[in-house]
Amino acid sequence: MTHAETPNAAPERRLRLLSCNILAGASVQRYSEYLTRSINSLLPGRSKLDNLDRLAEVLPQFDVIGLQEADAGSLRSGFLNQTRYLAEAAGMPFWSHQPNRPMARLAHSANGLISRIEPISVLDYPLPSRIPGRGALLARFGEGADSLAVMIAHLSLSAPARAKQLGFIAEVLQDYPHAVLMGDLNTEIRSAEMKHLFAKSGLVPPDQATPTFPSWKPKRALDHILTSEKIQLDKVWALPQAFSDHLPIAAEIRLPGHIAPRPYRTRR
Repeated sequence: MTHAETPNAAPERRLRLLSCNILAGASVQRYSEYLTRSINSLLPGRSKLDNLDRLAEVLPQFDVIGLQEADAGSLRSGFLNQTRYLAEAAGMPFWSHQPNRPMARLAHSANGLISRIEPISVLDYPLPSRIPGRGALLARFGEGADSLAVMIAHLSLSAPARAKQLGFIAEVLQDYPHAVLMGDLNTEIRSAEMKHLFAKSGLVPPDQATPTFPSWKPKRALDHILTSEKIQLDKVWALPQAFSDHLPIAAEIRLPGHIAPRPYRTRR
C-alpha cells in the first residue's frame, strides 16, 4: 500500500514562502556601488521600476511574501507604495505594509506583506531600539489555536539591539504554536541573540544556513525563514536572481490539515 492509500494518513497543507530585502528597488552589484550610486538611491528612476517588475514576475510562485526595505511612498520611489505596486503587478490579491522610520519626504522604509491567502488580522509591532524606527508585522491566517502566524521583521545592525528585538519577538510568537518568522535579521543563525530566540520561543533552527548577502557573492546568512516545531520545513533555498544587495530566501513548509488559512482566491 502506498503512502497516499494509507487510510489514516493525516491531511496536510503545503505553502511556499518568500522573504526579500528589496532596498527600495535599487540594484547593487558590488560594494563600490553603495558609494557610486548613493545619490541615485535617493531618487526615483526607471531602473527601480524595471527591477520591481522583474521581482513581480517571480512572486506568483509563492503563497506568502515578506518584504523588507520596501518604500512606503517617498521621493526615492517616486512616491510609490512599493508593496502595493508589487502585489498588483504580480496579481496577488492581499497586501499590507508597516511604514517605519520616515526621513522627511526623501525615504520611508516599510515591511511589507503580499499574500495569496487572506489574513484574518495584521498587527504592527514597534521593536525596541535606542534609535526608534524598527518594526515587525504579524499576519494571522485562520482562527484561534488553528491559526498560522507569520511575522516579518527587519532587525538592527547592533547586536545588543537585536537581542532586545528578538527577545520581544520570542514573547509575541510563544502564543502561537504554528509560527513563522522571516526577514532580514542582520545576524547569523548561530549568534548569541539567535540562540536566545530559539531558547525562549517555539522556533527551531534550520539544519543549515543559507547565505544571502551580498547578493553578488553570498557568504553571510543574514536573511532567514524560521518555523515552529509543529511546522514541517521541507526546503529552504536562496533564489538565484538578485533584486537588491540581498538574495531572496524561499521555503516550502507543510502544515497539519486542521490549520486553516482562509481558502485561496483567484483575482478577477
